[in-house]
Amino acid sequence: MEETARTYTTLSRGLDKRLVSMRLWEKAKRLGIWDSASVDLSQDLRDWQQLSAREQDLLLRLTAQFQGGEEAVTTDLLPFLQVAAAEGRLEDEMFLTSYLWEEAKHVEAFDRFLSEVVDRPVALEDFLTSAHHQLFLALEQDVSTFATDSTPENYLRAAVTYQMVVEGILAETGYQAYYTVLREREILPGMQEIVQLIQRDEARHIAYGLYTIGRLLNEDGDERWSIVENRVQELLPVVLAIIEETLAPFGEEIPFGITADQFLQIGMGQFQKRFARLESMRGQSLDEIMYGVS
Repeated sequence: MEETARTYTTLSRGLDKRLVSMRLWEKAKRLGIWDSASVDLSQDLRDWQQLSAREQDLLLRLTAQFQGGEEAVTTDLLPFLQVAAAEGRLEDEMFLTSYLWEEAKHVEAFDRFLSEVVDRPVALEDFLTSAHHQLFLALEQDVSTFATDSTPENYLRAAVTYQMVVEGILAETGYQAYYTVLREREILPGMQEIVQLIQRDEARHIAYGLYTIGRLLNEDGDERWSIVENRVQELLPVVLAIIEETLAPFGEEIPFGITADQFLQIGMGQFQKRFARLESMRGQSLDEIMYGVS
């Protein structure tokens, strides 16, 4: 049997530090080093105890859906890292190690709030709506298909579901829900800090998703654009249903004076923002996508 030598990227060409993925790696090293255990939740506990049962219920519904979502994306991210390694995209692989670590920290951060601030046992799964289950089952299926058959088309579909819909539309809408409730009432300062830190991480994750989608579209844009367009249009109604189903138990008197229309508009705004960005990438050159140049 003939022996062959292993090829090492860093020895043969070095790291390409101009790549978007490497610039995101640099940001992750600077901005992603935070520990939820260092966030002071003492005022959050006092604030929580002053909330009404209905106010607590709404925040629990929001937090439960975030916690379930963060666990799902942590579990589902590994195939992206494995494929980057298999394809020899070391710079992407490096960034994805920070991505996976950050998602795991998000799970821990929400768990800490639930265990240290919420002062009663809660069956969190009871707060997950049917639309929530539908969306994260779609994510699991898309990633599972990609993991077993990593064609560019399967990769593209999984990235759109993961980074554009789940993180770019649903999660960003959820952050705004937290801010609307907590900042305006100056309550739960620790949770505000945690959400701000998580959102900063997620901005890098979404940027990586755009970079990946753009790269895949550049290879065969006209043929693959329909995958992007169809998947976003299929899943947008599910995201909006999650919002409606989360608020439905409260009827016309939703705690904190918020309205369903208010958050449906935020969700639609996130969709329009993300979809416009995806459309703009169709005409970009490979250099513009890979290096962020114009």
